[in-house]
Amino acid sequence: MILLVRHLYWIAFFLPTWLIAQPPTPVATIAPAVQSVILDEYIREGLANNLGLRQESLDISRVTESINQARSLFYPRIAFNPTYSLAAGGRRLEFPVGDLLNPAYRTLNQLTGSDRFPTNIENVNQQLAPNNFHDTKVSFQYTLFNTDIQYNYLIQKQLLSAQEARKRVIENELRYSIATAYFQYLQSLDAVQILENARLVLNELARLNEKLVSNNVATREVVSSARYEISKVAQQLATAGKNRETARAYLNFLINRDLTAAVAVDSSLTKILPEAPEQLSELQQIALRGRQELVQLGGSLQAAQTSVRLNEANATIPNLYLGGNAGFQGFGYTFRNQAYAIAQIGLQWDLFRGYEKRSKIQQAKIQTDALQTRIQDVQRQIQLQVLQAYYDLDAANESLAATQSGIVNADATFRVIDSKYRNGQALLIEFLRYQNDRLTAQLQHSLARTDVLVKRAALDRAVAVK
Repeated sequence: MILLVRHLYWIAFFLPTWLIAQPPTPVATIAPAVQSVILDEYIREGLANNLGLRQESLDISRVTESINQARSLFYPRIAFNPTYSLAAGGRRLEFPVGDLLNPAYRTLNQLTGSDRFPTNIENVNQQLAPNNFHDTKVSFQYTLFNTDIQYNYLIQKQLLSAQEARKRVIENELRYSIATAYFQYLQSLDAVQILENARLVLNELARLNEKLVSNNVATREVVSSARYEISKVAQQLATAGKNRETARAYLNFLINRDLTAAVAVDSSLTKILPEAPEQLSELQQIALRGRQELVQLGGSLQAAQTSVRLNEANATIPNLYLGGNAGFQGFGYTFRNQAYAIAQIGLQWDLFRGYEKRSKIQQAKIQTDALQTRIQDVQRQIQLQVLQAYYDLDAANESLAATQSGIVNADATFRVIDSKYRNGQALLIEFLRYQNDRLTAQLQHSLARTDVLVKRAALDRAVAVK
C-alpha cells in the first residue's frame, strides 16, 4: 500500500514538470546560402575533431553522470555492515547480586529442606566496553518521499539541456569560424594569383623596354623603372604568401589537423556568389526560434523555476523514509541465539529554521526573474545582431558591384594604354599608373567578393543556419 501511494505521488510530481520540460517542436529553418561539398566536409571534420567541442562533450558526459547519480537515490540502499570489537579496561558495571541473594537462598533451602534455590550466584562485574563482541547485519534504507531527491533530479536534467544547447552554440560559432577561415584562404590564393599575373605583365614590360633601349628608342631609366615595379610586386607577393600560409594554418587549427596540411580548393566559391537573403523580419523570427543561446537560457530558467518549487516543497512537505537492520549480534562469532531484526519508518519535518527557507524561496525567485530578464535582453541582442549582419551583407553586395564596375573600367583602360605604349603613343608613367590601377581594382574586387561570402556566413551564424 505504501509503495502504491508512493508511485501515485511520483506520477503527480513528475507529470507537470515532464510536460513543461518537453523540447519544443522543431521549427522550419533556412538552408545556408553558400553550398560547397569541400567546405561542408571541413565543417564536419571540425565539428568532429575540434578540441573545444571535445571539452564540451566531456562536460555533457559529466552532467549526464550527475543525472545518473541523482537517479540512483530513488532506489533502495542495501549494505552489509559486519563489525567486531575487542576491548580492554575502561568503566565496569559492578553489582553485588551474589552477596545479596546467596544468604537469602540458603535460608530458604534450610526452611524448605531442599536445594531448590541456588546459593552460588556470582556478583556482577561486567566491563562496559564490549569485548569479543560482533554485530553482523544487513542494513536497508528506502526513501518514500524526499523533495530534495526528486527536484534535484529534475534540476540536473534541465541543466543537461542547457549544457547541450551550449555545445550547439559553440558548434554554430565553429561553423562560422571554419567558413570564414576557408574564404580567407581562398582570397589569399586569389591575391597571390593576381600578383603573379601582375609580375608577368611587368616582366613583359621590362623585356619590351630592354628592346626599346637596345634599339635606341628609349633611354635606360625605363628598364630600371620597370624592374623597380617588379620589386614592389615581389614585396606584395611575399606578404600575400605569408597571408596564405597563415590562413591555411588557422583553418587546419580549427579542424585539429597538422598546421601545414594541404587544403582542397573549391574554385566555384570565388565565382558563384550566395543568393539574396530572405526578408529581415523573417530572418529575425527564425533566429529567435533557432538560436541555441535562448535554448541554453531556457534550460537554466527551468532549473531556476524547479529550484523555487524545491524550496517551497521543503517548507511544507515532510520527508518520509523506511529502513531496517537484520543480522546477528552477540559475544563470539557463534551465530547461535544471536539473530535479530529491526524495522523503522521515519519522518523528518523542519517546523522552524529561523526563516531560512523563506529566504531561500525568495532567493530562487530572484534568480528566476534575473534569467527571464536576461532572456529578453538576449532576444533583443539577437534581433540587433541579425539586423547588423543583414545590412552588412547588403553593403558588401553594393561594394562588390562597385568593384566589379571598377575592374571592368580598369581593364579596358589598361588595354588601351598597353596598345598605345607598344606603339610609342603613351609614356611609361601612364602605363605604370594604369597597370597599378588595374592591380588595385583586381585586389579590391577579390577582397569585396570574399567579404560578401564572410558577411553571408555572419548572417547565417546570426540566424543559426546549419
